[in-house]
Amino acid sequence: MTIPRLRMRAVHKSFGATKALRGVDLEVLPGEVHALIGENGAGKSTLMKILSGAHAPDSGTIELDGKPFSPANPLRARHSGVAMIYQELNLVPHLSIEENILLGEEPSRFGWINRARRRAIAANALAELNHESIPLDAPVSSRPVAEQQIVEIARALIGESKVLIMDEPTSSLTDVDTQNLFLLIRRLREKGVSIIYISHFLEECQQVCDRFTVLRDGESVGTGLMSETSLQHIIRLMVGREIEDTYPRQPHTLGETALKLENLAGRGKPRSVTLSLRKGEILGIAGLIGAGRTETLRACFGLDQVESGKVWIESTERTRSTPSERLKDGIGLLSENRKEEGLMLNRSLADNLTATRYGPAARLGFINSRRHREISLRLMEQLEVKAQGPDQTVGELSGGNQQKIALGRLLHHDADVLLLDEPTRGIDVGSKVQIYRLIGQMAASGKAILFVSSYLPELLGVCDTIGVMCRGVLSEVRPVSEWTEHSIIAAAIGHAN
Repeated sequence: MTIPRLRMRAVHKSFGATKALRGVDLEVLPGEVHALIGENGAGKSTLMKILSGAHAPDSGTIELDGKPFSPANPLRARHSGVAMIYQELNLVPHLSIEENILLGEEPSRFGWINRARRRAIAANALAELNHESIPLDAPVSSRPVAEQQIVEIARALIGESKVLIMDEPTSSLTDVDTQNLFLLIRRLREKGVSIIYISHFLEECQQVCDRFTVLRDGESVGTGLMSETSLQHIIRLMVGREIEDTYPRQPHTLGETALKLENLAGRGKPRSVTLSLRKGEILGIAGLIGAGRTETLRACFGLDQVESGKVWIESTERTRSTPSERLKDGIGLLSENRKEEGLMLNRSLADNLTATRYGPAARLGFINSRRHREISLRLMEQLEVKAQGPDQTVGELSGGNQQKIALGRLLHHDADVLLLDEPTRGIDVGSKVQIYRLIGQMAASGKAILFVSSYLPELLGVCDTIGVMCRGVLSEVRPVSEWTEHSIIAAAIGHAN
């Protein structure tokens, strides 16, 4: 009988009055890719932080290769063969990409860092992911979030891992990079590495995983073979109910032009973006990592400098405006990087939800605490945020609930044009449906929505029109009915007809 590579039994963990884990069981075999599935706040990340040494369990047992395992910290866990790719990027911004990949694992000779060896190992790790072009000497903070995600994955490949935990590894990756990652996972599995794969993209789990375990409200509620289980059954285990329509669409009418970009170019990227976004329209932008999608939204919002071209808001040219002026113009941006740009992690949910529009919560120039709380509670209820209350610090929430707070601020601001950069990143399947429904409702009310996503099924399922970016240039925007996943990828790599 095969001894499990990993066995966790009756694991409990509480944070104050919050019971994050209520007796979770998990068993992973050698050379197995095991999906750990659940809604935001179900306890997945907490369980993996215990396994990787970041948290200590309140009770329960853990065995690695049949022996008791209780790592004192992440470095001890890593040296024991347990490595983790965190959902929230865990990089040192001012260090180079090379330094980040080998941080804590630097090769040495006679007590000195062997820089040539370090560089070779870092380059090889990026080559495993088909990203040799990422500059090793660049500060990691200077690279887009998608490339930072690649660096995070590369760092986990250093050393001899017995168990590799991947927490939402594809959340910022394009379809091409996701397929490259899957090839790497298969190679690791052939070497006997056990992989715990956490993802809200259930189709990914179905494609790459052998077995699954579902968590709900801090408890393990089901396990089985992925090949013998339908996605609908897994969703029922996750949410405790049926979800009939993954991409709910609501009738909405396209109106006059709300935002127009004419040959927009930034410093480096984008090189040329021309589009007209109409009221009531959901316009999707696809493309590979580094194609210029995020830079387009940042330039449009005034965060990045516009080198040439024009920005029109309705019939008025507003090319060179600051973010505060854009907010006054009724433009709202949801950043792909909620940790560093999208949220104030050390402030309350209420402060984050109302940061750009305090007026409704103020009286005679001062914040009315009761009104402030009422507004926040209403938004939290609308988005089904799992939290202790409006006064809780937003940094204490799960990644998915943080994303809901970032989106809730746009709802509160009542922006007319919404620039959404990866709005469902880190969101579970039930919450995604809710976000799609909200986007549809906003379009039906006349809002204009520019929707950047690396997940092609949601672009095809939610958007009215789609354009594809390739090397900083946006293709012709066409109705969604004229696109397929294949044609989008072809356009993204420059092979469109």
